[in-house]
Amino acid sequence: MRIAVCVKIVDGEINPFDECALEEALRITDAEVFAVSMCPQSAAEKLRSLTRLGVKEVYLLSDKLYAGSDTLATAYILSEFLKKQKFDCVFCGRQTIDGDTAQVGPCLATLLGIGLITNVMKICSIDETAVCETRLGHMSVPLPALLTIERINTLRFPSIRSKLGEITVLNNSQVGADRNKCGLSGSATRVLKTFENSAGKRKCKFIKPCEFLNILSELKQSGKKNIKITESDKKLPYVIAIGDDAAKKACEVADKVETIYENDPFVIAGIIKKKAPPAVLWNADLVGRRNAPVAAALINAGLCADCTALETDGETLYMYRPARGGNIIAKIMCITPVQMATVRCAEPSDDIIVSGGRGVAEDFDKIHALAKKIGAEVGASRAVIDKNVISYEAQIGLTGKSVSPKIYIAIGISGAVQHTCAIENSDFIIAINPDASAPIFEYADYGIVITFDEFLSKMQ
Repeated sequence: MRIAVCVKIVDGEINPFDECALEEALRITDAEVFAVSMCPQSAAEKLRSLTRLGVKEVYLLSDKLYAGSDTLATAYILSEFLKKQKFDCVFCGRQTIDGDTAQVGPCLATLLGIGLITNVMKICSIDETAVCETRLGHMSVPLPALLTIERINTLRFPSIRSKLGEITVLNNSQVGADRNKCGLSGSATRVLKTFENSAGKRKCKFIKPCEFLNILSELKQSGKKNIKITESDKKLPYVIAIGDDAAKKACEVADKVETIYENDPFVIAGIIKKKAPPAVLWNADLVGRRNAPVAAALINAGLCADCTALETDGETLYMYRPARGGNIIAKIMCITPVQMATVRCAEPSDDIIVSGGRGVAEDFDKIHALAKKIGAEVGASRAVIDKNVISYEAQIGLTGKSVSPKIYIAIGISGAVQHTCAIENSDFIIAINPDASAPIFEYADYGIVITFDEFLSKMQ
């Protein structure tokens, strides 16, 4: 079996999700693994180091023409290379940590005309058919196929006696991509500006553990805050929304919203072609993040991922999304006739959510106990999910779900923006963390600086 692994270099290192994809490929018995990366030539030595791990061939696609390529243009260039290669399977990391879109894999599978399984947690078997456990359940697809891999392993170290091999550097004259579909000029989306992400910040009042239950009782009895929904003065005449959640967001920017209830991206693409709406919105859940890139590749449409805000002048849809792990917000537009976006839809939650992070991952049973005591739902940050402490359905954050409870209690959560952007619609946020400088306190209404064990002993 011959497996291609797509690899991206981010800030001089291999993208962590791609490391997991590479490790999964190397674990398959008798597989011949080769890697391909579309990067500047400065990444050559880092890519060359992969030859010490058992990667038979490494290809670096590097051309000034490729600079500024968005996800669809990137997938197109990779597809033109792979169409000239022999392979049985293509492995990609679920997403990159700089873009966080999870679009290249599904787009690439579509352009190659092969099967697709996303969010792979375990490869059960791979022969004539790939059988996998995913975050969407048990899935199988005939080969050739493309799999996007979650962060489910650790990339091996090279053996002491392994030797460096050579890599092959190819420019576009050798790849053979249509230059009109490459780079910034060939991309369907444009980044208009970026700025620091300060959304959701609050003025934190620090309290003692013994005050917690009284304040919790007061907040339960208080009225809900009015969450401001930004609506544009002018609206698009017509938008298609895939599902009810996306339809709610579409109403903010469109006079007429048609809701489509369909999970087959090929069928949806046919509907879009026929009706030619100015914009299509999808929920940025796992299904939307899988299907939207497939439809975008089928109709050659611009697609912006994980949008947290939308606005329009009546013709163009302007989309705002976190980037670089949520530290900045990018304002993006599509230049194609159909403008598409996956949008973050906050899930209505129970009145209280108790959510644990890396700091309490080893004692998560105590989170469950506290939640039971105060009548709360349990959530978790990605660090806890990655340790298989609790199921993915509980993950709150940029790559999980957004929530809007009346009270959100963050315990042992540092406050990375990729988590706080998913809780900013909470009425009240209480943070418990022993580090007084933890960023989570900037996003909390109330803060308690203490370890979780100490908190439990003193809150009585």
